[in-house]
Amino acid sequence: MRLNKYLARCGVCSRRDADKLIERGGVLVNGQSGQAGQLVSGEDEILVSGRRVQGVRETVVLAFYKPFGVTCTERDSHAERIVSDVVDYPIRVTYAGRLDKDSEGLLLLSNDGDLIQAMMKGANRHEKEYLVRVNHEITPEFLGKMSKGVYLEELDITTRECRVEQENKFVFRMVLTQGVNRQIKRMCAACGYRVRSLKRVRVMHVTLGDLRPGEYRELGSGDIERLYRDCGLR
Repeated sequence: MRLNKYLARCGVCSRRDADKLIERGGVLVNGQSGQAGQLVSGEDEILVSGRRVQGVRETVVLAFYKPFGVTCTERDSHAERIVSDVVDYPIRVTYAGRLDKDSEGLLLLSNDGDLIQAMMKGANRHEKEYLVRVNHEITPEFLGKMSKGVYLEELDITTRECRVEQENKFVFRMVLTQGVNRQIKRMCAACGYRVRSLKRVRVMHVTLGDLRPGEYRELGSGDIERLYRDCGLR
């Protein structure tokens, strides 16, 4: 395994930060300075800033209910609360796909960067399901426009076709297979609506379930294996 990936899988830091550590000479492999792209295994002695790195950990995936007001970032001095302030977990995990600060709902977190990237990749068309409340009464015309795809002038793209179902006068359920920044809010705005609240309730086959804001649960081996398989990593 490449050194940067190995450090990430061990929960030391992200691959990007691992590359910086290696470049600065902060990583020793069997007493020698680690090199970018170097292949290592659990039999090698790896030190980061003088501390020995433990072996690669088993894959962990958490289903986390991100509360309203929490920012999806790993470092932002201006953010009042970030995900790591809420998720108290003994090893480093990061999230797949962002939710805006003023949105809430399901985030999947894992210590496997490859799985994270595969879940986030738009070309894989993984489903993400949302409950959305808007400021105007929902009409069949609005649902039709949203489901067929909406042209977003500021990004010069037309969104993919998607599933949209009305829940009540002001709430609809939406299933997306792409990850355009602030996509639902942009789509609604283009159709003359404003989003009042947004909750993600499903990512791929994993649902929010009975989690409450700020809570998380560990996925079992069967769910994790299904994620790998559906992401093409098995």
